[in-house]
Amino acid sequence: MAERDFQGEISQISKTLLGIESVLDIKKLQTEVNELETKAAAPDLWNDPDNAQKVTSALSRSQATISKLVSLRKRVDDLPSC
Repeated sequence: MAERDFQGEISQISKTLLGIESVLDIKKLQTEVNELETKAAAPDLWNDPDNAQKVTSALSRSQATISKLVSLRKRVDDLPSC
């Protein structure tokens, strides 16, 4: 039975994740989160419930995306190198 190239597989996973991070542009996404947090903190946000829903939904989605990417990157980086 052939031995698996775990380091090669880890390297490929890391490259794939790097591509995903690049496409999603984490820095831009974080800037959007900061802007949405400012909008969400506005005292008159709920004067327009439709807009408030859009802001809070977009904020939640963006935060979840960043959280998932950060978590995946940490997990990949924590894999042992051979």
